Amino acid sequence: MKKVMLDTNAYASFFAGDKAVLDVLAQAETVYMPVIVIGELYAGFRGGRKETDNRAKLAVFLKKSTVHVLNVTQETAQCFGEIKDRLKKAGTPIPINDVWIAAQAVETGSVLITYDAHFAKVQGLRLWEHML
Repeated sequence: MKKVMLDTNAYASFFAGDKAVLDVLAQAETVYMPVIVIGELYAGFRGGRKETDNRAKLAVFLKKSTVHVLNVTQETAQCFGEIKDRLKKAGTPIPINDVWIAAQAVETGSVLITYDAHFAKVQGLRLWEHML
């Protein structure tokens, strides 16, 4: 996998020493970090005892040459609208932040690294085979 995107739980697993996530990141040419994921991480850091340490680790991670932060674009918004509409019509909604994350994965053509099974409901989303 040349282009991957990290979901919040995959990032947390990476820092917990998850070998499967470590292997994927070691082989990836590009690692996308959606700004939505970064927001979820900041929210989680605030609720923990190691906020300063976790923020510092994230800052170092985001400076790696292979890591690219993704901001929401108009194309992302279009993908979001299409995905959300399909999920609603199918009666299979997923958390709204995850619709945004899925939209960015579709937009970039990257493989989403996640442990959340509900992402399998999103048509056209390339998922990490370890999760399937």
